[in-house]
Amino acid sequence: MIIGRILENEKRVKFNVEIHCNNCGVIVPGGLQTGESYFQTDDFKNELEKLRQNYLCGICRDKKRIKK
Repeated sequence: MIIGRILENEKRVKFNVEIHCNNCGVIVPGGLQTGESYFQTDDFKNELEKLRQNYLCGICRDKKRIKK
């Protein structure tokens, strides 16, 4: 999954962070990617923390959409 911003022709940084679905607790597979200039900035850390707090796996996200 790509988070943050990646500028044109910028190298991507791939990293693994353990993120759990906030509804069912399943560990989200795969790693994350972001741009080299954005990685480890304060904005990046804030966005990663918001992602951890609000993340739903695909199954839970779809269930939530159907309820609406």
